[in-house]
Amino acid sequence: MAKESMKAREIKRARLVEKYAEKRAKLKAEGDYQALSRLPRNSNPIRQHNRCKLTGRPKGYMRQFGISRITFREMASSGLIPGVKKASW
Repeated sequence: MAKESMKAREIKRARLVEKYAEKRAKLKAEGDYQALSRLPRNSNPIRQHNRCKLTGRPKGYMRQFGISRITFREMASSGLIPGVKKASW
């Protein structure tokens, strides 16, 4: 499990990205990189981490499902993900 503070930090970053997206796109189109550098650093979408929706784990994230590989494996072996068969893990 990820720390609650780390999850909260990611939520804060997501809000900042959403808030400054339009302004960032406008400045980038104009080529005003000096004004762009004055925006908050966490408003850049690059600084966001993909995290597992269930556990908050940042590593081993599977975009197609939105969960980590470990959670995916547990769910698949218990039959919660339809169409996935256990091969040889």
